Amino acid sequence: MPSTVINRGIRLSFMLAMFFVAQAINAVADGQETPPPIFGDVTIGRKFAPDPLTVRGMSGGSIPGSQVAGRSETATGPCTGFFDEKPDHSLELTSKFDYLKLVVQSPEDTTLVITGPGGTWCNDDFDGKNPGIVGEWLPGSYKVWIGSFKKDKYLPYSLQITQVK
Repeated sequence: MPSTVINRGIRLSFMLAMFFVAQAINAVADGQETPPPIFGDVTIGRKFAPDPLTVRGMSGGSIPGSQVAGRSETATGPCTGFFDEKPDHSLELTSKFDYLKLVVQSPEDTTLVITGPGGTWCNDDFDGKNPGIVGEWLPGSYKVWIGSFKKDKYLPYSLQITQVK
């Protein structure tokens, strides 16, 4: 059996366990009835709610960031870390955003690659050890990968999307 299938199986098992633990903790701590989706795809327009919008997942994989991004660095940062072959999220923007910020929150250091209209963006340390991308965004479809610095190390994360500066 290929190692990628085994790694995905381990990742899925870990993700499900983390989901149920996080769901119970979040429900008590935040008073939320429904936790943010795991590996959710997002479609938003100019005045989306809630803001920030949050999706969750597990970072990591075995493919180098430079291979996912097709380069070793972008204007927003280096394309470091390791990722899955497929993106963790798709982001569909139905309108142009003069300002939009995507920020990852994780207990350990993570990395980020985004591809979409106008190019490719990488980042690893936007806010401390967490990556993020901020700026003007064109309408269209974006692919979002969240990676880990160590190969095949999977970490829980939340990805916040906001228009708040």
